[in-house]
Amino acid sequence: GTLPCFQRIAGPFYKGFGTRGDLLFWRDMSYARLDVGGEDEGPGKIGIASNDDPIVLGKLEMQAMQFRNQQIAWQSYFHGHVIGEEDFRFIQEYDQADAAQKKELVKTKGIQCVKTLMAILQCINKELVLQYLLTLIDDILQEDSAHATLFHQYADQSGAPIYGHLLKLMNRHDNYIVYMSSRVVSQLVLHPRHLLTDEDQRWYLHWLVNQLAMPNNEFIHCVASALQRLMRVDAYREGLASVHGIKTLLDVLSSKNTSFQLQYQLIFCLWLMAYNSQVAATIIDMNAIPVLSDILKACGKEKVTRIILASFRNLLQKPVEKTVVHSAGVAMVANKVMTVISVLANKQWEDEDIRDDVLFLQEKLESCLMDLSSFDEYVAEVKSGRLMWSPVHKSDKFWRENAQRLNEKNHEILRILTGLLQDSTQDPIILGVAAHDFGEYVRHYPRGKKVLDSLGGKELIMGLMNHADGQVRYEALVAVQKMMVHNWEYLGKQMRTD
Repeated sequence: GTLPCFQRIAGPFYKGFGTRGDLLFWRDMSYARLDVGGEDEGPGKIGIASNDDPIVLGKLEMQAMQFRNQQIAWQSYFHGHVIGEEDFRFIQEYDQADAAQKKELVKTKGIQCVKTLMAILQCINKELVLQYLLTLIDDILQEDSAHATLFHQYADQSGAPIYGHLLKLMNRHDNYIVYMSSRVVSQLVLHPRHLLTDEDQRWYLHWLVNQLAMPNNEFIHCVASALQRLMRVDAYREGLASVHGIKTLLDVLSSKNTSFQLQYQLIFCLWLMAYNSQVAATIIDMNAIPVLSDILKACGKEKVTRIILASFRNLLQKPVEKTVVHSAGVAMVANKVMTVISVLANKQWEDEDIRDDVLFLQEKLESCLMDLSSFDEYVAEVKSGRLMWSPVHKSDKFWRENAQRLNEKNHEILRILTGLLQDSTQDPIILGVAAHDFGEYVRHYPRGKKVLDSLGGKELIMGLMNHADGQVRYEALVAVQKMMVHNWEYLGKQMRTD
């Protein structure tokens, strides 16, 4: 409801609320919607609690506790003319201060504090010093997200991007320096006047995507937290989509080893990205709905359920084109989301957002179901890549009425089926159904064989005639026979014409 009420409930977990935001995040990065008013409020304006959940940070936070207590011999750097007198005196004062005194120094000498930390960060290359300084900088930003303004003011005065040297540090070999630099960057580049340049944005987002895709990355939660922050900014949403970020998010979410916490963080990113209408359309097109549907059916965590429902809502609300929204609705129906929603609707939820989202999805999907054709259902199944022996595949009526429609959108459905056949390690059911559908397509569409030849489908089907699975071999053989029958029928018509 209101801000005072939220502050009373949230207590010490909440810091750094901005009046431009219409959403707030708890310590576990879950969210609550607030009615804060103001002409700037909107889905793209989000405030985040500055403290990250310890579960999210894990190893990085444990190492920070170690480096925070380091004693650096600043006097030797001063006498060696590595750092100037002004910076030396301030860092000495700051080092000797307790937590309350540090807070007061940042409040009264904020620009000097930032200047000293950034100056020393750039002139000393020793790992221990870099680890210590990055920890201090992160502590300042974590203490209050508004402290990022101090770094922005320093950048304005110095005339150089505040994040420039930090990006360079991400090329170091020490993991703590690399990931803490990334974490600091993600907190400093959210202000409209201090966004990453196009070149730096592409490099940073590509780096994050690569780290996310890295097997057994022990800092993966830190990477996900950085993406959560960045996706508050619309330009970064499009940027992440442009470096194959959506595919990587979905690949990690599809892994059986992905924890509930990481599921939550990555779906959170998709939810934020879906506030952009074009990116939302891309998310739908890249088959996010089947992945999210699987997690929704299997998860037992309320916060994961909540963020999936909110994501589904965005995917049905944010795209501009009605055909895209229809495609999203069809995919949800085809992936049995309505069944889950019906179960959720009968539960007593204390969270108003969940209740609202469940009611919204129930209404939208029921409306979609009324307009759903058998071809819509077939397209959704093919696009999901999860073919099964659903009734449409064996229906002569379906193929008589719809075989030619497989040519739509430059043979989009046929191309997807071809892609499924290219992986011989696929589930035998998928291979068998795909081969069967090619056969039915050729049987009911006179020119189908030529199309299949151009797409490479015929060669793939013939290759399946040697598959280890007997049912796959059978479906491939029948499909080839249908192609040959078509040839004979065509030849007979030509002879009668002659």
